Amino acid sequence: NSLQTVRALLNNNSTVTVLRSGLHAIFSEKSLDVSKDLFQEKFRNPKKRQKNIQLKCLKNFISSLTSSTDIRDLLSCLSSDLKTFVIKPSKSKEAFKEQASDFMLKWNLLLSNVGKILTINRTDSFG
Repeated sequence: NSLQTVRALLNNNSTVTVLRSGLHAIFSEKSLDVSKDLFQEKFRNPKKRQKNIQLKCLKNFISSLTSSTDIRDLLSCLSSDLKTFVIKPSKSKEAFKEQASDFMLKWNLLLSNVGKILTINRTDSFG
């Protein structure tokens, strides 16, 4: 059921345009409730660089979001980013588990914040 709903939304050009506009506004306004460091492109501290992975994935996801985009293409984009930023850099099974759990925790926090901002400030972005 959810998949059919998402497919219908992705096939609606005006809905996708409004959603992309809302998401881009969140970044341009820097209204995410996270550290300002997440918005800087270059970091000196590797731990701070790790925080930026979730934003890179979200930005890549948004740039892939167009009307008539297949949901499989969006999932493929996310999968590719996970391989690049989480799976490949892991040097051991333990490192992978740590990186994967850290990514998921921060990814969920980021998406929760995006959803909250869209709900409060950009209700039109929900179509």
